[in-house]
Amino acid sequence: MKKTSTRLADGRELIYYDSRDDTVRDAVDRRPLDPIVTTSEVRRDPLLGDSVAIASQRQGRTYHPPANECPLCPSQGERLSEIPDSSYDVVVFENRFPSLAGDSGRCEVVCFTSDHDSSFADLTEEQAGLVLDAWTDRTAELSHLPSVEQVFCFENRGAEIGVTLGHPHGQIYAYPFTTPRTALMLRSLATHKEATGGENLFDTVVAREVADGSRIVLSTDHWIAFVPYAAHWPYEVHLYPRRRVPDLLGLDEGARTEFPQVYLELLRRFDRIFDGRDGGKEGVGESATPYISAWHQAPFGSLEEFEGVNRDDFALHLELFTIRRTSGKLKFLAGSESGMSVFINDIQPESAAQRLREVASS
Repeated sequence: MKKTSTRLADGRELIYYDSRDDTVRDAVDRRPLDPIVTTSEVRRDPLLGDSVAIASQRQGRTYHPPANECPLCPSQGERLSEIPDSSYDVVVFENRFPSLAGDSGRCEVVCFTSDHDSSFADLTEEQAGLVLDAWTDRTAELSHLPSVEQVFCFENRGAEIGVTLGHPHGQIYAYPFTTPRTALMLRSLATHKEATGGENLFDTVVAREVADGSRIVLSTDHWIAFVPYAAHWPYEVHLYPRRRVPDLLGLDEGARTEFPQVYLELLRRFDRIFDGRDGGKEGVGESATPYISAWHQAPFGSLEEFEGVNRDDFALHLELFTIRRTSGKLKFLAGSESGMSVFINDIQPESAAQRLREVASS
């Protein structure tokens, strides 16, 4: 992998990640951009104890542009985009409309490919491996920023999720605090560790899924994927490396090499759940499955409030889920979910796992 860092016309950082070591990236951003001014701030809710990012400047962000005006495609001639070069493998740059900025963290965009009409599932294993390298590198770099406590790499796919740019891309949020969801995991870890005399809760969860077997979606030498026992979403898969590590930096060579094959297979199965192929029960011609793919990594900040827990107790894992519950129908977060944070799942996790096994590539 070759990494080339440059600056856009308004001062934002942009980084090219290339498969070839001899690739030259010297294109200049020719757009007449003013320096970015953000009003992002983080406010703490005294009742719930969580934090809310207030980012009013995002109201003016680019919204469903036509394909020939996509800001994530490479620049061509006088059609200038966020990427100055005329081609790229993987690109990461600071978001022009960030939810978090300055002392409140940082937001970055990750472009998986220059092909506008592609998706992550269409990437080759080499391309997917390069994205993993970019995620890992950005996790390492962002963790050193004084305002950052947690790094979150994720992808939103599909208009149903709220995506406003169709080009295949993801994002990285570098939070100035430990997120509420991670804090819940850490508290559960601490409670379980004390109650069992040192047993790791993540290890226990994975071991129970392996022993049960009914919710396993796929397993390899270095990775295991399953629908969790108490899945929140209609189709939800958790992907764990078999060797527990706290973050992407901890993955060994075997896990890194095998990841592209495993992850691409999971994404392709998600695209086949509803399309009626392979004897499927759902409607033929369904649009690409909307999903969220989220890496959970240990925070880089202090864990003192989670007594007895350290970073190495946390288990890196990826959570992949769709809000589509059946062909043409979405799972909405209504009264119980949005008002009380109590999820109601319409699909039995064991049935979801069975469906995801049925649509395997081979």
